[in-house]
Amino acid sequence: MEMTRSGKRALAAALAALLASGAAWSADPPPKPSVADVLKMSKPSDWRPLDPDNTLYMEIPTGRVVIELAPVFAPNHAKNIKALVREHYFDGLAIIRSQDNWVVQWGEPDDVKTPRPIKTAQQTLKAEFTVPRANDKHFVQLKDKDGYAPQVGHSDGFPVGHDPKTGEAWLAHCYGMVGVGRDNDADSGGGTSLYAVIGHAPRHLDRNITVVGRVVAGMPLLSVLPRGTGPMGFYDKPEQYVPIKSIKVAADVPEAERSHLEVMRSEAPIYQAVIEAQRNRGGPWTKVPAGYIDLCNAPIPVRERK
Repeated sequence: MEMTRSGKRALAAALAALLASGAAWSADPPPKPSVADVLKMSKPSDWRPLDPDNTLYMEIPTGRVVIELAPVFAPNHAKNIKALVREHYFDGLAIIRSQDNWVVQWGEPDDVKTPRPIKTAQQTLKAEFTVPRANDKHFVQLKDKDGYAPQVGHSDGFPVGHDPKTGEAWLAHCYGMVGVGRDNDADSGGGTSLYAVIGHAPRHLDRNITVVGRVVAGMPLLSVLPRGTGPMGFYDKPEQYVPIKSIKVAADVPEAERSHLEVMRSEAPIYQAVIEAQRNRGGPWTKVPAGYIDLCNAPIPVRERK
Protein backbone atom coordinates (compact mmCIF):
# COMPACT_ATOMS: atom_id res chain seq x y z
CA MET A 1 0.00 0.00 0.00
CA GLU A 2 1.51 3.33 -1.08
CA MET A 3 2.00 5.95 1.62
CA THR A 4 0.11 9.20 1.12
CA ARG A 5 1.89 12.52 0.69
CA SER A 6 0.76 13.66 4.16
CA GLY A 7 1.95 10.33 5.61
CA LYS A 8 5.37 10.82 4.05
CA ARG A 9 5.62 14.30 5.54
CA ALA A 10 4.68 12.94 8.98
CA LEU A 11 7.30 10.17 8.70
CA ALA A 12 9.98 12.65 7.64
CA ALA A 13 9.14 14.88 10.59
CA ALA A 14 9.31 11.92 12.98
CA LEU A 15 12.70 10.85 11.61
CA ALA A 16 14.03 14.38 11.92
CA ALA A 17 12.85 14.56 15.53
CA LEU A 18 14.45 11.20 16.29
CA LEU A 19 17.77 12.23 14.76
CA ALA A 20 17.68 15.50 16.66
CA SER A 21 17.09 13.72 19.95
CA GLY A 22 19.92 11.29 19.18
CA ALA A 23 22.27 14.19 18.59
CA ALA A 24 21.24 15.60 21.97
CA TRP A 25 21.98 12.25 23.66
CA SER A 26 25.51 12.13 22.26
CA ALA A 27 26.34 15.78 22.89
CA ASP A 28 28.86 16.57 25.59
CA PRO A 29 27.48 18.09 28.78
CA PRO A 30 28.17 21.81 29.18
CA PRO A 31 31.61 22.63 30.61
CA LYS A 32 31.77 22.64 34.40
CA PRO A 33 34.68 23.44 36.69
CA SER A 34 36.83 20.52 37.82
CA VAL A 35 38.11 20.08 41.37
CA ALA A 36 41.45 21.44 40.19
CA ASP A 37 39.70 24.53 38.78
CA VAL A 38 37.90 25.13 42.08
CA LEU A 39 41.06 24.69 44.15
CA LYS A 40 42.79 27.37 42.10
CA MET A 41 40.14 29.83 43.29
CA SER A 42 40.64 29.06 47.00
CA LYS A 43 41.83 31.67 49.48
CA PRO A 44 44.29 31.17 52.36
CA SER A 45 41.36 31.41 54.79
CA ASP A 46 39.79 28.34 53.15
CA TRP A 47 42.57 26.17 54.60
CA ARG A 48 43.66 25.19 58.09
CA PRO A 49 47.10 23.90 59.14
CA LEU A 50 47.34 20.55 60.90
CA ASP A 51 47.53 20.84 64.68
CA PRO A 52 51.04 19.63 65.60
CA ASP A 53 49.80 18.26 68.92
CA ASN A 54 47.28 16.02 67.14
CA THR A 55 49.45 14.96 64.21
CA LEU A 56 51.63 11.84 64.11
CA TYR A 57 54.58 11.02 61.88
CA MET A 58 55.13 7.31 61.26
CA GLU A 59 58.51 6.72 59.65
CA ILE A 60 58.87 3.50 57.65
CA PRO A 61 61.68 2.50 55.26
CA THR A 62 59.92 4.04 52.24
CA GLY A 63 59.07 7.37 53.84
CA ARG A 64 56.73 9.25 56.19
CA VAL A 65 53.07 8.57 56.85
CA VAL A 66 51.24 11.57 58.35
CA ILE A 67 48.24 10.82 60.56
CA GLU A 68 45.81 13.42 61.88
CA LEU A 69 44.11 12.42 65.13
CA ALA A 70 40.49 13.35 65.85
CA PRO A 71 40.22 13.96 69.61
CA VAL A 72 36.67 15.33 69.23
CA PHE A 73 35.49 11.84 68.28
CA ALA A 74 37.84 9.68 70.36
CA PRO A 75 39.35 11.89 73.07
CA ASN A 76 40.58 9.15 75.40
CA HIS A 77 42.10 7.04 72.65
CA ALA A 78 43.78 10.03 71.02
CA LYS A 79 45.33 10.95 74.36
CA ASN A 80 46.41 7.36 75.01
CA ILE A 81 47.95 6.95 71.57
CA LYS A 82 49.99 10.11 72.06
CA ALA A 83 51.15 8.73 75.43
CA LEU A 84 52.20 5.49 73.72
CA VAL A 85 54.04 7.45 71.05
CA ARG A 86 55.84 9.63 73.57
CA GLU A 87 57.08 6.63 75.50
CA HIS A 88 58.35 5.24 72.15
CA TYR A 89 56.09 2.20 72.32
CA PHE A 90 55.85 1.80 68.53
CA ASP A 91 59.52 2.46 67.72
CA GLY A 92 61.02 -0.76 66.41
CA LEU A 93 57.67 -2.53 66.04
CA ALA A 94 56.26 -3.23 62.59
CA ILE A 95 53.45 -3.30 60.10
CA ILE A 96 52.25 -6.87 60.58
CA ARG A 97 49.29 -7.11 58.22
CA SER A 98 48.33 -6.06 54.71
CA GLN A 99 45.00 -7.48 53.60
CA ASP A 100 43.89 -6.83 50.04
CA ASN A 101 40.94 -4.40 49.77
CA TRP A 102 40.84 -4.10 53.56
CA VAL A 103 43.48 -2.72 55.93
CA VAL A 104 47.15 -2.34 56.79
CA GLN A 105 47.75 -2.93 60.51
CA TRP A 106 50.69 -2.19 62.76
CA GLY A 107 51.72 -2.96 66.33
CA GLU A 108 53.15 -5.95 68.12
CA PRO A 109 52.87 -9.43 66.54
CA ASP A 110 50.43 -11.75 68.30
CA ASP A 111 53.04 -14.47 68.72
CA VAL A 112 55.65 -12.30 70.45
CA LYS A 113 57.11 -14.12 73.45
CA THR A 114 57.91 -11.03 75.53
CA PRO A 115 55.28 -8.29 75.08
CA ARG A 116 56.59 -4.75 75.03
CA PRO A 117 55.93 -3.09 78.41
CA ILE A 118 53.66 -0.06 78.62
CA LYS A 119 54.95 2.70 80.89
CA THR A 120 52.57 5.66 81.19
CA ALA A 121 49.77 4.75 78.77
CA GLN A 122 46.95 2.24 79.24
CA GLN A 123 46.63 -1.17 77.62
CA THR A 124 42.87 -0.94 77.09
CA LEU A 125 40.18 1.74 77.24
CA LYS A 126 36.42 1.94 77.17
CA ALA A 127 35.27 1.97 73.54
CA GLU A 128 34.58 5.32 71.84
CA PHE A 129 32.49 4.10 68.93
CA THR A 130 30.30 7.22 69.05
CA VAL A 131 30.18 10.59 70.78
CA PRO A 132 27.27 12.96 71.51
CA ARG A 133 26.30 14.99 68.44
CA ALA A 134 26.71 18.13 70.54
CA ASN A 135 30.46 17.46 70.61
CA ASP A 136 30.69 17.91 66.84
CA LYS A 137 30.70 21.68 66.35
CA HIS A 138 31.83 21.68 62.71
CA PHE A 139 29.48 19.23 60.99
CA VAL A 140 28.57 20.18 57.41
CA GLN A 141 25.94 17.81 56.05
CA LEU A 142 25.93 16.37 52.55
CA LYS A 143 22.60 16.52 50.76
CA ASP A 144 23.14 13.01 49.38
CA LYS A 145 21.48 10.01 51.04
CA ASP A 146 23.56 7.35 52.78
CA GLY A 147 22.84 3.72 53.56
CA TYR A 148 24.74 3.63 56.86
CA ALA A 149 23.66 6.80 58.63
CA PRO A 150 20.62 9.12 58.65
CA GLN A 151 22.96 12.05 58.01
CA VAL A 152 26.51 12.18 56.66
CA GLY A 153 28.95 14.97 56.02
CA HIS A 154 32.30 16.31 57.10
CA SER A 155 33.71 17.81 60.25
CA ASP A 156 37.11 19.45 59.96
CA GLY A 157 37.69 17.28 56.90
CA PHE A 158 36.81 14.00 58.62
CA PRO A 159 33.95 11.91 57.14
CA VAL A 160 31.21 11.71 59.75
CA GLY A 161 27.86 10.05 60.37
CA HIS A 162 25.09 11.54 62.52
CA ASP A 163 21.88 10.12 63.95
CA PRO A 164 19.50 12.85 65.21
CA LYS A 165 17.25 10.27 66.91
CA THR A 166 19.97 8.74 69.08
CA GLY A 167 21.96 11.97 69.38
CA GLU A 168 25.15 10.24 68.28
CA ALA A 169 27.98 11.13 65.91
CA TRP A 170 30.86 8.98 64.67
CA LEU A 171 33.74 8.82 62.23
CA ALA A 172 33.12 6.76 59.09
CA HIS A 173 35.33 3.97 57.76
CA CYS A 174 36.49 5.63 54.54
CA TYR A 175 39.75 5.08 52.69
CA GLY A 176 42.69 6.24 54.81
CA MET A 177 40.81 6.27 58.12
CA VAL A 178 42.72 4.96 61.14
CA GLY A 179 41.07 2.68 63.69
CA VAL A 180 41.93 0.85 66.89
CA GLY A 181 42.27 -2.94 66.71
CA ARG A 182 40.33 -4.91 69.31
CA ASP A 183 39.16 -8.41 70.25
CA ASN A 184 35.51 -9.43 70.69
CA ASP A 185 35.17 -7.32 73.84
CA ALA A 186 34.24 -3.77 72.80
CA ASP A 187 36.57 -2.39 75.46
CA SER A 188 39.58 -4.55 74.57
CA GLY A 189 41.43 -1.95 72.48
CA GLY A 190 43.50 0.99 73.57
CA GLY A 191 45.67 2.02 70.68
CA THR A 192 48.58 -0.43 70.85
CA SER A 193 47.33 -1.94 67.59
CA LEU A 194 46.22 0.43 64.83
CA TYR A 195 45.14 0.03 61.22
CA ALA A 196 44.46 2.16 58.15
CA VAL A 197 41.79 1.36 55.57
CA ILE A 198 43.46 0.68 52.20
CA GLY A 199 40.48 -0.71 50.26
CA HIS A 200 36.86 -0.03 49.50
CA ALA A 201 35.21 1.70 52.45
CA PRO A 202 34.06 -0.99 54.96
CA ARG A 203 31.25 1.15 56.33
CA HIS A 204 29.66 -1.79 58.15
CA LEU A 205 32.46 -1.32 60.69
CA ASP A 206 31.06 2.09 61.64
CA ARG A 207 30.08 2.22 65.33
CA ASN A 208 31.79 -1.14 65.92
CA ILE A 209 35.37 0.09 66.21
CA THR A 210 36.93 3.20 67.68
CA VAL A 211 38.16 5.37 64.81
CA VAL A 212 40.83 7.83 65.89
CA GLY A 213 41.84 9.75 62.78
CA ARG A 214 43.01 9.47 59.21
CA VAL A 215 46.10 9.39 57.05
CA VAL A 216 46.53 12.77 55.35
CA ALA A 217 49.79 11.98 53.56
CA GLY A 218 51.63 8.78 52.73
CA MET A 219 48.73 6.50 51.81
CA PRO A 220 50.58 5.25 48.69
CA LEU A 221 53.31 3.95 51.01
CA LEU A 222 50.75 1.79 52.82
CA SER A 223 48.48 0.77 49.96
CA VAL A 224 51.30 -0.77 47.88
CA LEU A 225 52.73 -2.97 50.64
CA PRO A 226 52.96 -6.67 49.74
CA ARG A 227 49.80 -8.52 50.79
CA GLY A 228 50.14 -10.88 53.72
CA THR A 229 49.91 -14.57 52.95
CA GLY A 230 48.52 -15.60 56.32
CA PRO A 231 44.87 -15.57 57.41
CA MET A 232 43.26 -12.11 57.11
CA GLY A 233 46.38 -10.79 55.41
CA PHE A 234 48.72 -11.11 58.38
CA TYR A 235 52.38 -11.66 57.54
CA ASP A 236 53.21 -15.20 58.58
CA LYS A 237 56.98 -14.81 58.51
CA PRO A 238 58.95 -12.24 60.57
CA GLU A 239 61.03 -11.28 57.53
CA GLN A 240 57.85 -9.99 55.89
CA TYR A 241 57.25 -7.40 58.60
CA VAL A 242 57.70 -3.76 57.57
CA PRO A 243 59.74 -2.12 60.34
CA ILE A 244 58.55 1.08 61.98
CA LYS A 245 61.55 3.32 62.54
CA SER A 246 59.57 5.63 64.81
CA ILE A 247 56.25 7.32 65.44
CA LYS A 248 56.38 10.86 66.82
CA VAL A 249 53.94 13.60 67.71
CA ALA A 250 54.57 16.45 65.28
CA ALA A 251 54.79 18.93 68.15
CA ASP A 252 57.86 17.03 69.39
CA VAL A 253 59.62 17.30 66.03
CA PRO A 254 61.75 20.37 65.20
CA GLU A 255 59.92 22.84 62.95
CA ALA A 256 62.37 22.35 60.10
CA GLU A 257 61.69 18.59 60.07
CA ARG A 258 57.89 18.79 60.06
CA SER A 259 55.55 18.15 57.15
CA HIS A 260 53.82 21.48 56.60
CA LEU A 261 50.38 20.42 55.44
CA GLU A 262 47.00 22.08 55.53
CA VAL A 263 43.47 20.79 54.98
CA MET A 264 40.59 22.60 53.31
CA ARG A 265 38.02 23.73 55.86
CA SER A 266 34.78 21.74 55.61
CA GLU A 267 32.71 24.79 56.47
CA ALA A 268 34.31 26.96 53.75
CA PRO A 269 31.83 27.64 50.91
CA ILE A 270 34.47 26.66 48.37
CA TYR A 271 34.54 23.14 49.83
CA GLN A 272 30.93 22.73 48.78
CA ALA A 273 32.02 23.75 45.29
CA VAL A 274 34.68 21.03 45.41
CA ILE A 275 32.05 18.45 46.32
CA GLU A 276 29.68 19.72 43.63
CA ALA A 277 32.46 19.42 41.04
CA GLN A 278 32.69 15.73 41.97
CA ARG A 279 28.95 15.22 42.25
CA ASN A 280 28.30 16.57 38.74
CA ARG A 281 31.41 16.13 36.68
CA GLY A 282 31.56 18.05 33.41
CA GLY A 283 33.98 18.13 30.52
CA PRO A 284 34.22 16.15 27.28
CA TRP A 285 34.93 12.76 28.91
CA THR A 286 31.89 12.52 31.22
CA LYS A 287 28.75 11.60 29.30
CA VAL A 288 26.37 10.98 32.22
CA PRO A 289 27.04 13.08 35.35
CA ALA A 290 26.07 11.09 38.45
CA GLY A 291 24.34 13.91 40.29
CA TYR A 292 25.33 12.13 43.48
CA ILE A 293 28.38 11.61 45.66
CA ASP A 294 29.12 8.99 48.28
CA LEU A 295 30.54 10.15 51.60
CA CYS A 296 33.75 8.21 51.09
CA ASN A 297 34.20 9.51 47.54
CA ALA A 298 33.96 13.17 48.53
CA PRO A 299 37.43 14.66 48.10
CA ILE A 300 39.17 16.11 51.14
CA PRO A 301 41.85 18.44 49.73
CA VAL A 302 45.23 18.46 51.46
CA ARG A 303 48.18 20.55 50.27
CA GLU A 304 51.64 21.71 51.25
CA ARG A 305 51.35 24.90 53.25
CA LYS A 306 52.38 27.94 51.23
